[in-house]
Amino acid sequence: MIRKIIRIDEEKCNGCGACANACHEGAIEMVNGKAKLTKEHYCDGLGDCLPACPTGAITFEEREAPAYDEKAVLEAKAKTQGNNMQRSPCQGGCPGVAIKSMVRNIAPSPSPRGQNLSSQLMQWPCQIKLVPVNAPYFEDANLLIAADCTAYAYGNFHNEFMRNHITLIGCPKLDMVDYAEKLTAILKNNDIKSVKVVRMEVPCCGGIENAVKNALRQSGKFIPWQIITISTDGKILD
Repeated sequence: MIRKIIRIDEEKCNGCGACANACHEGAIEMVNGKAKLTKEHYCDGLGDCLPACPTGAITFEEREAPAYDEKAVLEAKAKTQGNNMQRSPCQGGCPGVAIKSMVRNIAPSPSPRGQNLSSQLMQWPCQIKLVPVNAPYFEDANLLIAADCTAYAYGNFHNEFMRNHITLIGCPKLDMVDYAEKLTAILKNNDIKSVKVVRMEVPCCGGIENAVKNALRQSGKFIPWQIITISTDGKILD
């Protein structure tokens, strides 16, 4: 049938993944760092993904396409929700989900709300999947690439790591994506002065370290870099 459906211009797509997150039907997926309309029968043609795209890579077109299958979409959502409620295959064996409690010293006189230490975040967005490749703040930047959990595990994260850095965060386990292609493009297209990686000690966090190493290699540039590992109880290991 001829109907309205979205079209994704791969040349304009910067791989941020915002459209995939905005698509409630699950019609868009990230494939090799680019957004793809992988399930045409999931696309309802309403275009919730359009305003989410920062580069204007998504437009409407009318063409031959399978009809929107609402039943299939609902079944897929139900299946996904069911899988999320099931026990993770990593639980019980993966150190990344091992349960641990830490006893902290409570400050005797915490600062009143609104008078806390200033944030050192120098840009927005900060998620690797969302940040544009050619953002102006990348020029002459010291780049901090950090696993999500590090800022929660290490108390002085803002002042010790984020200060005077452009900060990118991500979790390879939850995002289920290889960041190497996106990071390679950032390193190639901008004058990055240094790269600092802060990761957790858990094995799944190795994905972010490997992605950065691959990106540095594929960029063809010599950029000073450093890897810092944080323990789950908030200590710097190396």
